[in-house]
Amino acid sequence: MKKEIPLAVRMRPVTLDEFIGQEHILGKEQLLRRAIESKKIPSVILSGPPGCGKTTLGTIIARELSAAFVHLNAAFSSVADLRKVVREARRKEEERGEKTVLFIDEIHRFNKTQQEALIPDTENGTLVVVGATIYQPTFYLIPSLISRSIVAAFRPLGSAEVEQILKRALRDRERGVGKEPVNITNKAISFLAEVSSGDARAALTALEIGVASTPPGKDGKILFDLKTAQNCMQKNVRYDRQDANHYDTISAFIKSIRGSDPDSALYWLAKMIHGGEDPRFIARRLVILAAEDVGNAEPFALVLATNCFRAVEVIGYPEAKLILAQATVYLACAPKSNASYQAILAAIADIERSRTVEVPSHLKTHARTYRYPHRVRHEGIGGFVPQEYGAPRDYFFPSDAGYERKMKEFLARIGELEKREEG
Repeated sequence: MKKEIPLAVRMRPVTLDEFIGQEHILGKEQLLRRAIESKKIPSVILSGPPGCGKTTLGTIIARELSAAFVHLNAAFSSVADLRKVVREARRKEEERGEKTVLFIDEIHRFNKTQQEALIPDTENGTLVVVGATIYQPTFYLIPSLISRSIVAAFRPLGSAEVEQILKRALRDRERGVGKEPVNITNKAISFLAEVSSGDARAALTALEIGVASTPPGKDGKILFDLKTAQNCMQKNVRYDRQDANHYDTISAFIKSIRGSDPDSALYWLAKMIHGGEDPRFIARRLVILAAEDVGNAEPFALVLATNCFRAVEVIGYPEAKLILAQATVYLACAPKSNASYQAILAAIADIERSRTVEVPSHLKTHARTYRYPHRVRHEGIGGFVPQEYGAPRDYFFPSDAGYERKMKEFLARIGELEKREEG
């Protein structure tokens, strides 16, 4: 029985000109394309989300180099497997002068010893290694391997690019579904492209399922409408707690709150919750943001964020999402000031680059010359006496936001009292 090859595999481009997307690294004058076309390519590390063309580019590189193509998955391969590939690559080079492109999927799963085993034969040209990973390479790969490679970050395909791939599959009579009597609506194509989140493989798989499972109508045509697309497409949310997307998402979340946009903040929060992010990780970042970005413009923000952290520790999912949402909205809608944050940075910088100021004698333990502020009362201020407390310069410059305006007014009144007593 002949094995049926999936549509997503059949539709893989065979040349660089057929390749759709990744213009930032495969455009006409870009480094990776120039290296491939010159056939002087070192090893390559490709990072990026699933379904954006990493494996496809590996096969194209082998074809461009007229090289043998060997595929390994690092999750299921050992050093012995690598040695076997290397021996065969050496034999082909010695007997036929043929190079070997070794494509290693999930290369981040190789340990240090396995990665080091690749280096000698990549240096002498026996192997061209193409490693693929969904993670940030510098987090997982040894520096000596990275330094010998072109490192290229793939981006998720845009909806328009996925639509282009789907339409190519619908037209192609040899590799695609062009022989099938498919009548597909524009809404169906747009839905597949949008919901696939840049994963061409997922979109093509949904197209293949829909075409294969929908019986022809009375007119002999297969109607592939929006409802069919919705039934065949699994929602693809790209989020992994270990990859770069994890850091990008929490970054977007924090920046949305800092920018006072509760709607965007809730969207990124929902993505993290859907992806199974640890609620304590999210809550910790909210506590930090409350101190760094809201600060004394709204002092209660830190109290709320801290209690949010304590609550999600006790409660956990699914109810923790309610607590995280409340804290997120509160912080996004709170007045913002980073004056305290900037003040401590400046003070630490002075400590690091200057001689430390000696504690004034009247502030030392049991000093008799210390003036106790509570013995003096000033209207609207309470206990205060002008006194040197040792700061070499001013650090805290309160803003006019929220409660910090009151702090600014309080310090201004103190400044006036100091001038009056000095005079």
